[in-house]
Amino acid sequence: MPDAYILDHVRTPRGRGKPDGGLHAATPVHLASTVLTALRARGGLDTALVSDIVMGVVMPVGEQGQCLPRLAALHAGYAQEVAGVQVNRFCGSGLEATNMAAAKVMAGQADLAIGGGCESMSRIPILSDGGAWSTDPQVSFASYFVPQGISADLIATKWGYTRAAVDAFAVESHRRAARAWSEGRFARSVVAVRDRVGEVMLERDETVRGNSTVADLARLKPSFAAMGAAAGFDDIARLRYPEVGEIAHVHHAGNASGVVDGAAAILVGTREAGAAAGLTPRARIRAFAEIGSEPTIMLTAPAFAAEKALKRAGMSARDVDIFEVNEAFAAVALRFIEALDLDPARVNVNGGAIAMGHPLGATGAMILGTALDELERSGGTTALVTLCIGAGMGVATIIERV
Repeated sequence: MPDAYILDHVRTPRGRGKPDGGLHAATPVHLASTVLTALRARGGLDTALVSDIVMGVVMPVGEQGQCLPRLAALHAGYAQEVAGVQVNRFCGSGLEATNMAAAKVMAGQADLAIGGGCESMSRIPILSDGGAWSTDPQVSFASYFVPQGISADLIATKWGYTRAAVDAFAVESHRRAARAWSEGRFARSVVAVRDRVGEVMLERDETVRGNSTVADLARLKPSFAAMGAAAGFDDIARLRYPEVGEIAHVHHAGNASGVVDGAAAILVGTREAGAAAGLTPRARIRAFAEIGSEPTIMLTAPAFAAEKALKRAGMSARDVDIFEVNEAFAAVALRFIEALDLDPARVNVNGGAIAMGHPLGATGAMILGTALDELERSGGTTALVTLCIGAGMGVATIIERV
């Protein structure tokens, strides 16, 4: 079975997911075609060599519907032979898409493929696609459905993460992201989004606040307390986890992932195909895994997915130099660190989604690229990337720097 290598990767900056955000005027096709164009231009890629483009899109409706990767490829001037498909594994979609592209290469069914994702949350709001999980009583009752914010507060309650602890984690995420930007750590991989006449719309992540303090965040009210009480979601969580007692509502907009727009693309292929295209492999995809977990608490699966991927690779957490876990909520990352007994200094070295935002379908590919860049900067060898996923799932990927 051939190995799959990461040959290159790019992402857009992340723009605030509101009508006044820097990327609101960019359509999803424009965002996706921006990264595809950059991937082609950076290495002089002959796009006719690419078999397929797999992209995560979590809200595949409206402008993000039909088959966005195929349309973006055509818009970007790719060869007409290049196919496209979009996938939805909720927040893990961008990493899942990259794993699927890599799987095609590893199965010998593609020499080059592109994984990635795209989400314009300012134009296609979250939950635009509806779905039975939260709307069909027969489905939601059987799975003890609660919104993710309640799940995050349930994690904080069950494992004792205080408001001060989650706020301190959020402040550190912003500090690390601001430092990464100031030191140029993202310069190689972030490509500016331009309008039709070539003017820059956005060239830096828009939501990073490096001067945030715990005192600042302490003034914010919990976001999910009223929902938990008025809608009865706290009661549902306690039905599933009666041992926790009252739910401690500690999460708010300042210690949860930001709503943003963005896209990412990762070129994967065999070593031979890379050489033929004039590209040097940057990392080998060593293992990946996905897993289901209990759907009410929902957000604890990154640790389980990581353990599954590590087992497949014949590794332990001690063998990994750096970790990237999506900061959907601060308690998610804190639980991941505790469950695997990790040094926090090795986790999200350059900040995470609390600081830079979480463009749902793209985030997994973005943080995989961030992990690779950090390995190259620091001289590390291996990285593990993972995300929590709605309805109780997790996905993880291990890469080894070449």
